[in-house]
Amino acid sequence: MKSVNMVILMGNMTREAELRYTPNGKAVASFGLAVNRSYTDASGEKHDEVDFFDIVAWGKLAEIISQYGSKGQGVHVMGRLQNRSWEGTDGAKRNKTEVIANDISLIGGKGTGSGASAAKETGVSSGVDKPAPEIATQEVEEDTINIDDIPF
Repeated sequence: MKSVNMVILMGNMTREAELRYTPNGKAVASFGLAVNRSYTDASGEKHDEVDFFDIVAWGKLAEIISQYGSKGQGVHVMGRLQNRSWEGTDGAKRNKTEVIANDISLIGGKGTGSGASAAKETGVSSGVDKPAPEIATQEVEEDTINIDDIPF
C-alpha cells in the first residue's frame, strides 16, 4: 500500500524565521505559522479560531524565508509532517510535530509590498551578488464558508 504525507497550509508568520546552520554548514530555519478559520455554528453564531504550526525549512529555502519573510507575512507552505522526540532538561520525554517545508511562497504582507517583490521595487539588495529570487506574491481574499452549505 502506498503512503502519503503531505501538508498544505496558508497563514501568517507568527515570528521572524530563525536561521541556524548545522555543524556541516547546512542552513535550517524555523518559524511559527498561524492559520485562521471562521465558521458559523448551527445556531448562526460566527466563530473564529486559530491553529498554530511549527514550520522548518532546509537549505536555500531556509535562507530565502529568513531573508524575505517577516512576522505577519502571509505564506503558503507545502511540505510533510514529521514527529520528533527528545528528553528535556528535567528528564521528561518531549514530543513535537513539525511541518518540514518543501516549498514556501510569500503571498502578501502587512504593508503595501513584501518579499522579493518589495526588494525589487525598493532596490534593496538581497545581500548577494545575484538578483533576488522570484517569489510569487498576491493578495488573498478569504471567503466565509457556512458549514450547512457543504453537501456531504
